[in-house]
Amino acid sequence: MTSRSPDRTGVLRAAEKVAQILAPTPLLPVEHDGRMFWLKAECLQPVGAFKIRGAWHRLTDLSDDERARGVVAVSSGNHAQGVAWAARKLGMAATIVMPRDAPPIKLERTRELGAEVVLYDRMTEDREAIGRALSAERGAAYVHAFADPWVIEGQGSAGIEAAAQLGREPARIVACCGGGGLTAGLALACPGAEVVPVEPAGWDDVARSLASGSIQTVGANPPPTACDALQTFATSPLNFAVLQARCAFGLSVTEEEVCTAQRYAFSRLRLVLEPGGAVALAAVLAGKVAVDEGTVVIASGGNVDPLAFARVIRP
Repeated sequence: MTSRSPDRTGVLRAAEKVAQILAPTPLLPVEHDGRMFWLKAECLQPVGAFKIRGAWHRLTDLSDDERARGVVAVSSGNHAQGVAWAARKLGMAATIVMPRDAPPIKLERTRELGAEVVLYDRMTEDREAIGRALSAERGAAYVHAFADPWVIEGQGSAGIEAAAQLGREPARIVACCGGGGLTAGLALACPGAEVVPVEPAGWDDVARSLASGSIQTVGANPPPTACDALQTFATSPLNFAVLQARCAFGLSVTEEEVCTAQRYAFSRLRLVLEPGGAVALAAVLAGKVAVDEGTVVIASGGNVDPLAFARVIRP
């Protein structure tokens, strides 16, 4: 497939394709501490996360010959389920490289969707090398979790959808960020909005990259985090080119702030959010970013282990 850069035309095309097969996720009004903002509940997607958008846009643009040879992806679980869902819908074979310490629920659901799961060690093995080797060996298309123009455009369809629901382009979008696929897509979708990526503390390579003007890595010894979906060691030049042009800064949140956001979403909004899907809301609740009626906050995923979630919400 020809290399190219993602653009807003692609985001609009992705939004049209997504609208033909998926219902819009709710845009919920939230009042907190005298402030009102909107929460985009991507946790209510069929696979429990926004990743279904990029996967559908990418796989539906494959040729018949490419579809016949299947697809390979690398993911801790949400991209895995998005690709597996899209592949099953299109009658394709899917192989997903996943970390051994991924939440069991994400492993189980990826297999339930018909994908073959290949396990690796997150801290000692190179998942990209494993995935690309499998892709080459099988002649299958390789669908990167964030450094892929189609994936970026597909994720951006959430911004087009939110703007339609709001009746105008958001003034600000606060988004959960791992590799930057969602954030870059939103930046392309809503060029007039201030887009704020939020990451777990110690895994805030995108925020540090924006601050320094060059791509930074997480480092050799990142701290443990419950935000498995956001454990990306560095963004890519493809994503960073969009982020650097559109995002003035990034934020990070602590593990406790994430837990607070999960509890808030459950008790006040009746939503189940996984840790990585709650970081944008965590930044808002912690007062780290200003919000108003023009602000959209992305609740990006809800695929959380039941026992882990029970421990978080226990009084």
